Amino acid sequence: MEENFNNEERYRRAKKRVKEIKGFYWHLFWYLAVNIFLTFGSSIKVFVTEGTFSLDHFNFGSFSVWFFWGIGLASHWLHVFGTNIIFSKDWENRKIKEYMDKDSLH
Repeated sequence: MEENFNNEERYRRAKKRVKEIKGFYWHLFWYLAVNIFLTFGSSIKVFVTEGTFSLDHFNFGSFSVWFFWGIGLASHWLHVFGTNIIFSKDWENRKIKEYMDKDSLH
């Protein structure tokens, strides 16, 4: 009975983790889609109305949404993946197991 509870608890935690990761990637998708549209959409409008393309239209106002929304995206990333994503304890344990498995084959 306790093993069944443990499996259900592990499943619940894993499902929550997958939902958090999926939420981050949707956030990233919308960040890129909206900002690309805002940045280049306004440039295309200027190009069509004035007939010339100029970098004058790329100023801080053009990229302020990128910047401030990027701060929110970075905090979301930290919440989902933590501060030590590359060399986390989980990564160390996986590598140790990988080398132990390779060593047992020889």
